[in-house]
Amino acid sequence: MSVARRAPKGSRRPPLVTLSTDLGWAYAAQMKAVLYASLPRGSVVDLAHDLPAHNLVASSFLFREMAARFPAGTVHVGVVDPGVGGKRAPVAVRCRDGSFLVGPDNGLLAPLAERLHVDKVVRLRPAKKRVGATFDGRDLFAPSAAQLAAGRSIETLGTPHALRRVDLPTPRRGSGSAEATVLWVDPFGNLITNVPSDWLPARAHELGILIGTTRRSARAVRAYEELPHGALGVLPSSSGLLEIAVRESSAAELLDASAGDPLRVEWSRAGPLSPSRAHRR
Repeated sequence: MSVARRAPKGSRRPPLVTLSTDLGWAYAAQMKAVLYASLPRGSVVDLAHDLPAHNLVASSFLFREMAARFPAGTVHVGVVDPGVGGKRAPVAVRCRDGSFLVGPDNGLLAPLAERLHVDKVVRLRPAKKRVGATFDGRDLFAPSAAQLAAGRSIETLGTPHALRRVDLPTPRRGSGSAEATVLWVDPFGNLITNVPSDWLPARAHELGILIGTTRRSARAVRAYEELPHGALGVLPSSSGLLEIAVRESSAAELLDASAGDPLRVEWSRAGPLSPSRAHRR
């Protein structure tokens, strides 16, 4: 059971504001201009502005992984918003440790909110100054984040709201396999799955990876260097999830895989990897 953190008392350090978007740097700069108009320089931290465009599964996973370890009291702004200007609600979330999340209520915030434990959610009132209907990141979310970082109560920013619950895909465990999903393809072409690393039996050495109609053998390893160059392997990722990798190459290219793709990991017939099969791809 996780224990909620508490913001340190008596600290004069201004809260950090993090930015995680799929907007690219030109649009992100406009959000930062709004934040720096009222916040001390250096209090805004760019986490990513190249989140997978419109991909809420991959982006919500990455948002959680990037932001969850920041100090209690941090204000996290997330913008991956294909429904901007539409029916989806703009929200602010207060968490038990005093942190805040600001962004669209489309599932992006949900995994991080669950990790940090939701205390209060409000639907933000419409922006007073809005140019068009396509940039709530600048016109609504950034100003709201700045106000929260400055100490304004979340209750004054909007009306009570029930946060939309959108869970990340859940793997299904069989007697010797797992039905899984690729959550993210990292810059190296590694596939981060939603299978907990501890599902893999310690005795497993050679696995089967099925994506679509393609089945390939993969070696179970603990580190990349245990793989021969160009070989396919499965190892625990830094997120505590199984990662599929090709040493110094791209598993995504080899398996023709993308974020959101279903796959199957088999270990029912796992055993010692024979030398004749060690390099098979």
